[in-house]
Amino acid sequence: MPVQTPPPRRSLFVSLDGIDGTGKSTQLGLLAERLGKLGLAVTTCSDPGGTEIGGKLREILLYGRQTQMSMRAESLMFMASRAELVERIIRPAIVRGEVVISDRFLLANVVYQGHAGGLDPSDLWTIGRFSTGGLEPDLTLVLDLPVDVARTRRKGAADRMESRGDWYFQRVRDGFLFEAQNWPDTTLVLDASGTPELVHEAVFERVLERLAARGMV
Repeated sequence: MPVQTPPPRRSLFVSLDGIDGTGKSTQLGLLAERLGKLGLAVTTCSDPGGTEIGGKLREILLYGRQTQMSMRAESLMFMASRAELVERIIRPAIVRGEVVISDRFLLANVVYQGHAGGLDPSDLWTIGRFSTGGLEPDLTLVLDLPVDVARTRRKGAADRMESRGDWYFQRVRDGFLFEAQNWPDTTLVLDASGTPELVHEAVFERVLERLAARGMV
């Protein structure tokens, strides 16, 4: 009898994004916990970071306050960290058939260094897809808040990126909304003005729809 190849394992790759202060980290934790209760294997990660090299690059990018770098160099450091994250963490988890939830991914590069930083977003999409080997989230949820509201919600001292002015973050927010219109099938904007519990329900509903469509729940 011919050897039958087992069907590929189903997986789902979700990215949470938005300007700083919208509650991405909180929502990532709530989502991972709830999906785990459904019996799903879940891998979570943060971009930049998540690997030995990524951790070092994250330290420079977010906390190297005295480090002067061009926007182009900044964007490529994010790309390098993401390349390692995909290679070491995300792609293996997808192969195992897990749900992967990332705190930011390539869209953040396009928006922060492109729309807000003055680089060409189309160039960043091209370079970014090379750095990830073409891997993109199945679903990106952009948590949206006005800049002044998001600023009041930030906890702790501002990191290197967060210390940029409101004018910069308004351009970041506008960039997220613009890109979401370009990719309506995979990028959804969610109002993050409610309580963490209310926002979580909206996040979970969107993710549950994608899981159900893949027969994972």
